[in-house]
Amino acid sequence: MRTLLQKLPLTESTSFVAKTFRTPHFEVGWHQHIEYELILFTEGSGLSFVGNHVGEFETGDIYFLGSNLPHTFQKREPGLVTSAVVVQFKEDFWGEGFLQLPESRHVRQLLDVSSQGLKMQAPLKQPLAPLITALEHTSGFKRILLLGECLEMMAEQAAYIPVSTQPIKAFQHKDRETMDRVFQFTIDNFRDPISLPEVAEIACMSVPAFCNYFKRSTKKTYIDFLNEVRIGCACNLLLETEKTVLDICYESGYNTMANFHKQFLKIKGRTPLQYRKAFE
Repeated sequence: MRTLLQKLPLTESTSFVAKTFRTPHFEVGWHQHIEYELILFTEGSGLSFVGNHVGEFETGDIYFLGSNLPHTFQKREPGLVTSAVVVQFKEDFWGEGFLQLPESRHVRQLLDVSSQGLKMQAPLKQPLAPLITALEHTSGFKRILLLGECLEMMAEQAAYIPVSTQPIKAFQHKDRETMDRVFQFTIDNFRDPISLPEVAEIACMSVPAFCNYFKRSTKKTYIDFLNEVRIGCACNLLLETEKTVLDICYESGYNTMANFHKQFLKIKGRTPLQYRKAFE
């Protein structure tokens, strides 16, 4: 499956997109686009896939994603309502020379580091969220000023963590298509048993060739990536449901509690019950 090249439509009176997308219009598969994306989750929770990163998102989280950075956000369960304010803009929408101005230096640096995908942290989320929300309902030149205020706030405070270590420009077109197929297959099937021969076939490679290719491309093994996806799912279930650890183990794609505990401890540094209690 190829990465979806998503493009959100502009109106005659706007130069960038600022709009709320809610279930079922929120659900978008593994995709990328040339526009930078600022996204504020206003409902729901689930798994975040950004570059080679696997994590969790919840209501109130804010991400800033660089141009052409592949990503998808999958809600925790099929029936869950999820929505987000999505802001998309091209690097040159305000003119070719704008980012070369001395006053734009910090914003330019922010755009550069966004190639890793940025997840905003607590000191920044609270003041930034109402500005993003207001963008959808602001018109005229105030929209540009308000977007600039959002970017300046992120650039100046730098209260964010980069989430992906996968270089965007490292992939040739053919390589990108291969990784897209592997990522989408994993996202769709991680709850079921997945073998290396099966995923290597998706990539049209032998098992040794695929293992070397995936490690070289993503800086982690495929099994590590698969475990991150499954543990990310388990974390959401632990926090958002009252299901037992045993049920969550099987629902996340594990066949034994021993392996589930081992992988959870390795990735999260604590047991599933400790993780649940910590957030209670």
